[in-house]
Amino acid sequence: MNKSLIDARRARVGVFGLFSLSGFVMGLWAAGLPSLNDRLGLGAARLGTVLLLISGGALVSMLVAGRLVDRWSSRRVSWIGGPLSAVLLLGPALAPSYGPLMALALAFGMGLGVVEVAINAHSVEVERVYGRPVISAFHGTWSLGGAAGGVLTSLALRASVDPQALLVTGAVVVPFLYLLACRLLLPDAARQAGEEAGGEGGGTLKWALIALLGVAAFAGHLSEGAAIDWAALHARWVLHTDPADAPLAYTIFSVAMTTVRLLGDPIRARLGSVRTIQLAGGFATLGYVLVLAAPALGGPLRVVCAWTGWALAGVGLATVVPVLFSAVGAAGGPVGRALAMVTAFGYSGLLLGPAVLGYVAEATESLPVALIIPAVLAAVVALSGAPGIRLLTRQSPPAPVPAERPA
Repeated sequence: MNKSLIDARRARVGVFGLFSLSGFVMGLWAAGLPSLNDRLGLGAARLGTVLLLISGGALVSMLVAGRLVDRWSSRRVSWIGGPLSAVLLLGPALAPSYGPLMALALAFGMGLGVVEVAINAHSVEVERVYGRPVISAFHGTWSLGGAAGGVLTSLALRASVDPQALLVTGAVVVPFLYLLACRLLLPDAARQAGEEAGGEGGGTLKWALIALLGVAAFAGHLSEGAAIDWAALHARWVLHTDPADAPLAYTIFSVAMTTVRLLGDPIRARLGSVRTIQLAGGFATLGYVLVLAAPALGGPLRVVCAWTGWALAGVGLATVVPVLFSAVGAAGGPVGRALAMVTAFGYSGLLLGPAVLGYVAEATESLPVALIIPAVLAAVVALSGAPGIRLLTRQSPPAPVPAERPA
């Protein structure tokens, strides 16, 4: 087996590690929010501001990180950004009051944005060297990492461990794990070879097409954010389920999404990126249609219909990001700025979506009316993503198939 294949296998393990650690940090942070709120007495409005600062910081740093990746390589930015993003968790964990927390939350968000672009760029480079789809499973391990952070926090709280101490421990230990994972990443020589295999993209047309993919990313992320923040509330407010059963709506969505992401690479290898994004939009749209139709049914059928809808939405939305990121990589050339643009589009949808739906629901006094928005945007995933991927494929020369592929 030649060295490039060995490098590719090692790098794949390393990227699995990076994604799981990134998800783990987010899981620790999200699960620790109630304790942070209690410690500083924030309240809903101040906590919302903190979350907005984190998202805003991430959005701004993503665009900067794209240029850094193209200039220094995703490997080097991952070496710095990964450990730094975990260390910056110390800021919110140790913030003594609301004022310092706002500045520290902004810094934490900027660290998250850098690592998001760097590890996704490296995943694209690993897929180029592999010569077959491998990106989807990386995103599945991100979800597993987030779940692990949440479970660990829950167990720690049950054992009467100080939640602040848990966040501090995570901020100290995780950077060293990041460094271990980064040691496995592709050397720059292999990265450059992967770029050559992907072909040479370029020109203004390429950026226009990447913007088209960005629209698909925005639509997909907004639809995903709607499920994350509103699925359980829909079950409680609209379907009038028992309070203990309402969270199952989001759980079903999350399990479906994670499962398909872990299994999504063979699906895309068989169907191709265009067909996969079309099916993704179709499944997600059908899922939201079932959710919207559920209140018209009687008895237990309404809950079964809604939960089936959330499961289908999770199945569809699971492959959107991997397919779009892979398309950017297949266009050839340095991926940093292009990937940062698509990521920023998507992150904007995840940031703005839940809030917009809340305003629409309040203005219309109807959550189902608000959920029409992600239902329509789920269709936009296919309507904008498929043409963009087709055109990107046409303008890029086909990548040569390796004589031997890593397992």
